[in-house]
Amino acid sequence: MTNPFRLDGKTILISGAGGGIGRVLVETFHAAGAEVIGADRDADMLAGLNLVRKVLFDQSDARATRAAIAADIAAHGAPDAVIANAGFTRAEHFDHLDDDIWASEMAINLNGAYALVDPIVAAMAARGAGNVVLVSSVNALAHFGNPAYSAAKAGLIAYARAIAVERGGQGVRANVVAPGSVRTPAWDHRLAADPRLLDKVLPHYPLGRMVSPEEVAHAALFLASDAASGITGVTIPVDAGLTSGNLRFVNEVLRAK
Repeated sequence: MTNPFRLDGKTILISGAGGGIGRVLVETFHAAGAEVIGADRDADMLAGLNLVRKVLFDQSDARATRAAIAADIAAHGAPDAVIANAGFTRAEHFDHLDDDIWASEMAINLNGAYALVDPIVAAMAARGAGNVVLVSSVNALAHFGNPAYSAAKAGLIAYARAIAVERGGQGVRANVVAPGSVRTPAWDHRLAADPRLLDKVLPHYPLGRMVSPEEVAHAALFLASDAASGITGVTIPVDAGLTSGNLRFVNEVLRAK
């Protein structure tokens, strides 16, 4: 029997492929037999990865993103799946926000993701088959800071549901992975400012730890594979239990009696 978790002969486009989660996504999908197309803003960021080709664009520029993807589709056809992984935030609470920062985070995390995915979905629907996995965040499910980023990532969940409902009849599935805190270089600036920060973060997580990039990649691999062939329009938190409830409240309020 064919292993439904294998992706032999499938082409997978991964955006943000040069980042902390992105590089692990590439390794994971390559190990599952996929031919991986790496997308990022700079070719140097993709160095050393197992890629069949590279697509370069700055996702904050929706027009350039759409043009780069359209050119790749014209040359090679639509990939079998797209993993929309690229994202960015630095505005950690409302006091960091203004109109320009809000617009910038929307441009990268929501508008750019739409410009990436939309032409691929159109080509997938015309072909009659395809798969979309959007990498959102637990910030889309409850408020943990980063208000502009959170709003954009919540938009990705709504977008995935729209694809699932309106393009399902044309063979296109769309799902979301919502990671919690993942120990990647994105945490470096926070830890540099406060080396004991993890002592404050980890008590909120029922598993007592962050999730790894590999755990996020495995969830994306599942959703992109035939093992999830009956699943569309769903969001899977990969968050060490964060969105299940408030562990710190239990420990510090209820157990403290």
